[in-house]
Amino acid sequence: MNIIRNLKVPTGNILIVDGENGQLECLSIGDYGKAKNLKADCLGLYNEINGVPHGNMVPLEEKWVITISTQYGCSMGCPYCDVPKVGPGKNATLLDLIRQVNTGLDLHPEVKGSSRLNIHFARMGEPTWNPNVLEAARRFRSIADNFYVHPVVSTMMPKNNQWLKVFIHEWMSIKNDVYGGNAGLQISLNSTDEEQRKFLFNNNSLTVPEVARVMAGMEPVGRKITLNVALAADTIVDPAVLLKYFDPRNYIVKITPMHETHACKANDLHTPEGYDKYQPYKPLEEALKSAGYDVLVFIPSIEEDEGLITCGNAILSGSVPRAEYEELRVEEEIVN
Repeated sequence: MNIIRNLKVPTGNILIVDGENGQLECLSIGDYGKAKNLKADCLGLYNEINGVPHGNMVPLEEKWVITISTQYGCSMGCPYCDVPKVGPGKNATLLDLIRQVNTGLDLHPEVKGSSRLNIHFARMGEPTWNPNVLEAARRFRSIADNFYVHPVVSTMMPKNNQWLKVFIHEWMSIKNDVYGGNAGLQISLNSTDEEQRKFLFNNNSLTVPEVARVMAGMEPVGRKITLNVALAADTIVDPAVLLKYFDPRNYIVKITPMHETHACKANDLHTPEGYDKYQPYKPLEEALKSAGYDVLVFIPSIEEDEGLITCGNAILSGSVPRAEYEELRVEEEIVN
C-alpha cells in the first residue's frame, strides 16, 4: 500500500494511504499504559487524574494500537466530528482494511510481536455499514506470529442501516467465539435524552430503546460491551434510563472528552472546565457507579488531543496537528 503522507506526532504516526478507491487515513500509535490516563475503580485504578504528562510510551511489544478507516469519509454528519468533511461514507474494500493494518505494522519491522495489538475500526467511517469489517476481523486473528490481536468496533448504531442487527450479531459471534471474548464492541450513546441525541448524531442514530432492541439477547464472553459517553457541557445521562435497557452485568460505561475538533469548536461542543482534568467527569462517574455500572474515565494528554490521534479528527479534512510534528519523507511503495 502506497503511503502518501506520514506525519510523526508525539504518540506515533498518522498515515494517509492510497486505497483501492481513493485516499484513506490510519494510525499507528503507542500507549502510555492504562494507569497514566485511565481512572477505573473496577480495574483497581483509583487515581483522580489531573493532567496526563506526555512521556515514554510502553513498548510496542506490550501494546500497539492501529486504528483504520472502514470508509472513505462518513455520511453520519455528527456535529462533533471532522470526518464528514472528507466526503460521504463509501466502503473500504477488504484489501483496504488488511493493507492498512499491514502498512502500520511495516513501520516497525524491528518489532517481532506484541502481547496486545489493538486494531480499532474507528478512524474514518461508520463500520457497521461495511460487511468487509467482519471478514477482516476474522482474518486478523492470525495476522502474524507472536501478535495477540484485540479488534474493536466503535459504532453510532445508524438507524437507516437495515443490516445493523445482522452486523452486530455477527460481530458478537466473532468477539465471543473467534476471539474468546478478547474483542471489543463500543456503542456511542453520548446522551440518554432523545432530543439531545438527535442533535449529536444528526438524527442518524437509533433511539436508546431501539439500540436496546438490537442488542437484546446478546451476552458478551469476556470483556463487557462498552457504552461510550463523550462528555459535553450539557450532556444528559440518566443512570435510571441506562438501567432500564442495559444490564450492568453485560455493559460497562466509558466516559471520554469531547475532543477539540474543528467541528466541536464550530458547534460549541466542549467538555466543561477542560478535557484534561478529572473533575468534569466525577459527578457522572459517581452516579453511574451508584447505579451498579463499572465505569472507565479516559483522560487524554494534551499531546494526544493536539496530535489529532483522538476520535473525530482527520488530516484528510484539512486539519493539521497542533502539537509538534514532523512530516517524514515517503519511501517507495510498500507491497502488502
